[in-house]
Amino acid sequence: MRERRFENIILIGFMGTGKSSVGHALADRLGWSYADTDAEIERVSQQTIPSIFAEQGEIAFRTIESKVLVKVLSGGRQVIATGGGAVLAAANQVCMLSNGWVVRLTADAETIIARVTKDPQRPLLAGNVSERVYRLLQDRAHAYDFADQMIQTDALTIDEIVEQIVERFSSLN
Repeated sequence: MRERRFENIILIGFMGTGKSSVGHALADRLGWSYADTDAEIERVSQQTIPSIFAEQGEIAFRTIESKVLVKVLSGGRQVIATGGGAVLAAANQVCMLSNGWVVRLTADAETIIARVTKDPQRPLLAGNVSERVYRLLQDRAHAYDFADQMIQTDALTIDEIVEQIVERFSSLN
């Protein structure tokens, strides 16, 4: 088996678990660059994620997402926040594990609902937000299980989450 590179820290998890907020703070703490795959998707496609979903559909979005993920992961010394569904493709999981330390952020459904309610940037939540969150959590129940580390974010501050990641990551090197 090939030895893993830990040149990046990749944050995965369901929407609303804190990937972007933690990612910025973690990158600052480490002195690394920060990348957000959703922002990169919008930059390269010159469209918002909701408009990609509306005009091209989820399958097209996931294809763009996979290409962007490969490109972003080719760099090093980065903290990368992925979209909540980036883990759905097995190839993306392999790519993440091959190019960094994967940290899963998680939260209870009620916490997620409170964080994402009325966010127009979340096309998968159109309609009844609570119902959609519970359904997607059920559908993705094991999609994030491949992560190297898991952190429940409900009761932690961003700084506490960053500290847990830094402490664990430091022990690898």
